[in-house]
Amino acid sequence: MFSDGPISFGFEKRILEMANPIRAFLNYVPSVDESCFVDETSVVIGEVSLAEDVSIWPYAVLRGDVNSISIGKRSNVQDGSVLHVSHKNATKPDGSPLIIGDDVTIGHKVMLHGCRIGNRVLVGMGSIILDDTVVEDDVMIGAGSLVPPRKRLESGFLYVGSPVKQVRPLTDEEKEFLTYSSAHYVRLSGQHKISK
Repeated sequence: MFSDGPISFGFEKRILEMANPIRAFLNYVPSVDESCFVDETSVVIGEVSLAEDVSIWPYAVLRGDVNSISIGKRSNVQDGSVLHVSHKNATKPDGSPLIIGDDVTIGHKVMLHGCRIGNRVLVGMGSIILDDTVVEDDVMIGAGSLVPPRKRLESGFLYVGSPVKQVRPLTDEEKEFLTYSSAHYVRLSGQHKISK
């Protein structure tokens, strides 16, 4: 069943490629700022751009194969999250790229697909945000929320539910927490980098 002979070079090369969390796709190689933290169990593929101090945590998948993914400064993508995009076609020439602003916290096991997220946003654990949704600046999305396609979440509010509904304005403390959360993950990623 298994050969006792040497493993072919092609197989060894593929194993080495799979061990690298940052992978090219066709002519696209992810652009990752040197200050970023990308956990070795995560996967960043293709047309992906990570700005300064972005952190990508264990088992997160960022797949920029049929469109682009862009993540702004000090944003974090936590464990098990999946980020993908929609392809370009005749009826939608730009498709649906994924654009994430600065100081954004993407909680554990979040799914983002072809949406736009502003600055200082927290997406709660297990939430799903679908194509062509726009999340404005200074928004909190509660854990387990579903944001349907083409929805706009207005700045300064808490949204919760499946489908998501605007619940109330954010308090001053909650607004401060948005930047605290991203700064905390920058510090934490620095500790992980020196622990390697």
